[in-house]
Amino acid sequence: SATAFMGTPVAHRAPARSAAMSMSYEAELGAQKPLGFWDPIGLVENVDQERFDRLRSVEIKHGRVSMLAVLGHIVTSNGIRLPGMISNSKEIAFADIPTGLKAFDVLPAAGFWQIVLFCGALEILVMRDVTGLAEFPGDFRNGFIDFGWDKFSPEVKLQKRAIELNNGRAAMMGILALMMHECVDGKPYIFFDV
Repeated sequence: SATAFMGTPVAHRAPARSAAMSMSYEAELGAQKPLGFWDPIGLVENVDQERFDRLRSVEIKHGRVSMLAVLGHIVTSNGIRLPGMISNSKEIAFADIPTGLKAFDVLPAAGFWQIVLFCGALEILVMRDVTGLAEFPGDFRNGFIDFGWDKFSPEVKLQKRAIELNNGRAAMMGILALMMHECVDGKPYIFFDV
């Protein structure tokens, strides 16, 4: 059975009823130099561990999507496209789809809804802890994908999780900046004009 290769799940701390509103997260993963613990709008103020873990899971998921979005933006900006047609009926090739937000002007409606349905299916069926054996928030291996994770020491696992969290945070800011620059002047990469 695949569960034999999953390792021991780390139990999340059970929030104590009396102390649930006084929990502190300054020592959690992600409170790193140079900012340390940073919660400027108080999202985790007076929340229990379950709510914190949910927010962390969402942060990791958004970071993963943003890393893919930045990579996709860089790849398509370099002219790399899938071969063939995206719509035979409208005679639109993948190469005809521009980079960035302008893609939505050219993308056929059926293509847009295929993307929405695919992302929805991933959200509902794949990108969640199906087995209940997750070691940490954002662990969506589900006894299927491991890539040698269980061979790492606890220190290396923590380091890799911190790297992913920071890269995801940077990617969220990166894709937001690309979209905002494109909205301002139609060009996502402002440094090409300097």
